[in-house]
Amino acid sequence: MTNNRNDNVNTRNLVVDILLAVTRDGEFSHIAIRDVLDKYRYLPKQDRAFITRLSQGTLERMIELDAIINQFSKTKVKKMKPVIAAILRSGVYQLKYMDSVPDSAACNEAVKLTVKRGFSGLKGFVNGVMRNIARNLDQIKLPDANKEPEKYLSVRYSVPEWIVARFIRQYGTETCEKSLEAFLQPHPTSVQVDTDRISMEEIIASLQEQGVTVTQNPEIKRALFLSGYEALDEIEEFENGLLYVQDTASMLAVEMAAPKPGDTVIDVCAAPGGKSVYAARMIGETGHVESRDLTEYKVAMIEDNIERCQLSNMTAKVWDATEFDASAEEKADVVIADLPCSGLGVIGTKTDIKYNASEEKNQELAALQQEILQVVCRYVKPDGTLLYSTCTMTKEENEENVHKFLETHTEFELEQMRQCFPYEGCDGFFMAKMHRKYQMRGEIAHLIAARMSEDILERSIIWKKQI
Repeated sequence: MTNNRNDNVNTRNLVVDILLAVTRDGEFSHIAIRDVLDKYRYLPKQDRAFITRLSQGTLERMIELDAIINQFSKTKVKKMKPVIAAILRSGVYQLKYMDSVPDSAACNEAVKLTVKRGFSGLKGFVNGVMRNIARNLDQIKLPDANKEPEKYLSVRYSVPEWIVARFIRQYGTETCEKSLEAFLQPHPTSVQVDTDRISMEEIIASLQEQGVTVTQNPEIKRALFLSGYEALDEIEEFENGLLYVQDTASMLAVEMAAPKPGDTVIDVCAAPGGKSVYAARMIGETGHVESRDLTEYKVAMIEDNIERCQLSNMTAKVWDATEFDASAEEKADVVIADLPCSGLGVIGTKTDIKYNASEEKNQELAALQQEILQVVCRYVKPDGTLLYSTCTMTKEENEENVHKFLETHTEFELEQMRQCFPYEGCDGFFMAKMHRKYQMRGEIAHLIAARMSEDILERSIIWKKQI
């Protein structure tokens, strides 16, 4: 891999820009990568793939890379200038995980980048650390798995130690490690297919003609796994809404809710609208999905997907889910409450989450989820369904929240509950289906109860006279 395959663009330098945007400036990694790729869209496919692989991989493995650098550098990563840390992290990732890059190239280019970035005085330091690591890759030591299991798993799988401890405590070491390992595995793109407009056979044939690798989803009849493509927006079926990117677990959640043809569905925290789209396709033209979210920006995303997917039975609305909407009271056959969460189940596709999450934020989110449930449950009709879901794996946000809700809302009963794990081929995802029991309210209920009391009294008098 050469440094300057394009006369004016240094791909490794662009990777450093991405790393700094994320680690120093707080940018989301997918946005930082997208912005660079959009700006340099003219670059050859190989260069774009290199930028994506190196930036994503470096961020994904950052805890491990820092541990390696700290073993061979007197100056620890936390004490380094951000630019130098980014150069070393990306350089060590190439040494350890990119066989196509010769060790000499990774070391030389790291030194060149140091000079290019205005730190000529540190080129000897960078050269020494890189070459020391290159010579001793097989001597790298991880924490002792027996003496420090949480620290060992944290470094090996690049997940903060507090998350490892939480997963072990709640699910055991085996499930924890299998999940952490799954986060680092390549993920094919999961998509739902609009089978009302095209058959699975037709769309599979079309995608294969375009060079896309297609696999049928064994759990979802109307879903596929895609890989081997460069850009999703270059696939015609995505642009015209025949394909919609959505994880298997997210689709399973909607199927658990089981909206029927003709149903009214309210999705209270919907953006960008995947579950709403899936529900709209399940209920047909006689039903209706109202897809809500907090801001105009998020609702605009939903509206874009409504238009792209050509859905006439779905509308979008700006609404704060913590605020009660009297006009929606007992109007929904199904309420989908896929609520804001810590996102620890999607670390594999959203790397930033593991670095930005905290136990304090988890507690705040669990409280917010409970607050929203208290409001949106009132939109469910008697005999209707409340679906609660999250893309996380902490019990306080999942099972414990469901049980807390049911303790104070006896009109609901739990029908199904499932925690999905990343090693099952989907996101770490939780879903619970709750049924609202049929209950009469207001004056009608009181009149019926009074009439029943009168009937009982009348029968009692007749029975006594017969005695």
